[in-house]
Amino acid sequence: MEPRLNAFASPIIGKVFKHLIAANKPIADSTVPYATQELVRLRASQINGCGFCVDMHFKDAVHAGEEATRLNLVAAWREATVFTEAERAALELAEQGSRLADGTGVSDEVWENAAKHYDEEQLAALVCIIALINAFNRANVMIRQPAGSYRPGQFAQH
Repeated sequence: MEPRLNAFASPIIGKVFKHLIAANKPIADSTVPYATQELVRLRASQINGCGFCVDMHFKDAVHAGEEATRLNLVAAWREATVFTEAERAALELAEQGSRLADGTGVSDEVWENAAKHYDEEQLAALVCIIALINAFNRANVMIRQPAGSYRPGQFAQH
């Protein structure tokens, strides 16, 4: 598959993505566990059909020590026994926050369940993770950014 636009050569996409990547810094500094952050990014990317981001977040998570079995089961997290209750709450929040077009938004029940496991700042970080990954997913899907060539840490800030 060939991309519709070369995101790596486009000055506009490059500038915008640079800001989106920088917006992840406060999230990285939050107390939301890195594993949870990557699980949420992976699940939203699966929902949105963004192969590039699925590839990226799978590889970054494995590189950080996450078990491939858990990552493989993210798509079926409800039936899997490998996730904590807190991770399940974050995954459900990610699903509802990524499926806004379904018309239900994020239910009070899902929000309250997440609030049982995460404090206000952690909830803020989760909201930002979900919003940012959805922005990246939508852009990559629109331009048909191909998946498979990502290298762990490729977009790490220096």
